[in-house]
Amino acid sequence: MVSSPLQRLSRAIRNTLALGAFLLTGLAQAQQPAVIKLMVGFPPGGGTDAIARTLADKLKDQLGATVIVENKAGAGGQIAAQALKAAAPDGTTFFLSHDHSVSILPLIMKNPGFDPARDFVAVAGFATFVNALAVSGGTPAKSMNEYVAWIRSQGAGKGTVGVPAPASVPEFLVKVIGQKYALDLQAAPYRGSAPMMADMLGNQINAGVASIPDFIENHKAGKVRVVAVLGGARQASLPDVPTFAELGLAGFEDVPYYGIFAPAGTPKAVIDRFSEAVAKVIAQPEVRERLTAMGLTVAYMTPQQLTAREHAYSQTWARIIKASGFQAQ
Repeated sequence: MVSSPLQRLSRAIRNTLALGAFLLTGLAQAQQPAVIKLMVGFPPGGGTDAIARTLADKLKDQLGATVIVENKAGAGGQIAAQALKAAAPDGTTFFLSHDHSVSILPLIMKNPGFDPARDFVAVAGFATFVNALAVSGGTPAKSMNEYVAWIRSQGAGKGTVGVPAPASVPEFLVKVIGQKYALDLQAAPYRGSAPMMADMLGNQINAGVASIPDFIENHKAGKVRVVAVLGGARQASLPDVPTFAELGLAGFEDVPYYGIFAPAGTPKAVIDRFSEAVAKVIAQPEVRERLTAMGLTVAYMTPQQLTAREHAYSQTWARIIKASGFQAQ
């Protein structure tokens, strides 16, 4: 049977459209990386590492790619932040970070080696959290007042408090606690919360300030005791622990955040896809329950909302750091 000119034209159009769809599908698959790195600025075993691994395990299903957590520990996340700046904006490298690496380092260092506003692009926020003061198992104190009394009984009110990084929010908090209670408290900076926790569990230091995710498991096990938390309200994971505001230490109600960032120049389509994947992952009941059990308040933030949150947090802490008299190093 001889085809009419109209039938031949119709077949040609269908074949062209099919070929175009095939080529576009192939191009999309070629652009989708097989492996995605999710960098963390702290060692394995800490709270941030556990959070990253919880998300990475589920993100792979949403993104159709292997998502590996890469620990680039050191300098309070500075090394990982610099690595993000240097990474190609091709959708293969992301950075999961809390406030310290992105918002605080640029305030305490003259040259951190990166500028978040210029070198990073926000992808998604997924939680807020609070910092807390915890005492080690070798300390008899079971409350903030008992801890203060115990420090005073040890001689001249001197004590050492571990913090996960130098010139961090926890270190500034140690200074403020010392001023309020007329104690001579010295911050002992560590390279992340994991080594700090090891020394607390070994009673090498009698107290530490870090995020609730860093303390929560050992607190539940009775190995350390969280005695006070920041924020404007008590935490669901620690309902019996008072806030610092309740104890008369106000001004620390603006809580830190967790977010994911990409190198500047990463295509918007890549950012949107990853951001949507994060939203779907944290909406899963098992993930939400796991993160909540770690002491996080789970809440999705769009790239625009995370950008605004980071900017507002930086402004708050710029005022606090300036008032403390700290000079950028």
